[in-house]
Amino acid sequence: QVRLVESGGGLVQAGGSLRLSCAASGGTFSGYSMGWFRQAPGKERESVAGITWSGGTTNYADFVKGRFTISRDKAKATVSLQMNSLKPEDTAVYYCAARSRGGLKYSANEYDYWGQGTQVTVSS
Repeated sequence: QVRLVESGGGLVQAGGSLRLSCAASGGTFSGYSMGWFRQAPGKERESVAGITWSGGTTNYADFVKGRFTISRDKAKATVSLQMNSLKPEDTAVYYCAARSRGGLKYSANEYDYWGQGTQVTVSS
């Protein structure tokens, strides 16, 4: 069974940086796509960034382009999200997700496996 475990969340001031990590286990992940989503209180879960496991193709939500970078390390089976120039509106629970059918998708419904989430709080 695929298992995803996020780490790296915390409290940071506006303009600061955080690096989230997702440890993946229980699968080979070849052909998978991996994504980072976030959910703020009272809001729907939204896509932040995605990456294909094999080729490393990426996509980003417009509101994080130029600030966040997604990457994966095949050898360590991890997916990371480097977040720079953080803003108070980036405050949310961030989730790692995996899609077994591949392809970069923006909808949370397209993903099969989820981590438990990690809280990111950006103070003004």
